[in-house]
Amino acid sequence: MTTVTLVEEKDASTEVAEIYQDIRKTFGMPFVPNLFKAIAHNPAYLRASWERVKVVMGPGLIDRKTKEMIAIAVSAANGCDYCVLAHTAAFKSMGGNDAALVELMAVVDVFSGFNKMLEGLQVAPDIGV
Repeated sequence: MTTVTLVEEKDASTEVAEIYQDIRKTFGMPFVPNLFKAIAHNPAYLRASWERVKVVMGPGLIDRKTKEMIAIAVSAANGCDYCVLAHTAAFKSMGGNDAALVELMAVVDVFSGFNKMLEGLQVAPDIGV
């Protein structure tokens, strides 16, 4: 259950409505994700967060589908159901399939275990960058 009232589009201030319009246009979605509706109580933070999403998830050296896979893996490791579901939907809309998701989660599984074991044993790295 959400702990704050979501700022619905019909109730948004002019500033927030403009950001919402950019979100819908950029994502190609008919609605604004609840993440943004929850933080819209602070329009400056909403704008800063949205600009950050556009920079990070926009064109760059890493393709968008790979970025969605990274977002799924990080979200799963952090236990964020909202983000796992949202980024899985985006990944699938880009041609991702169930087999790729299982393989991705297998990587998360293996390295989550290795990370905890190595952290617990305080094993020193044997190579550096």
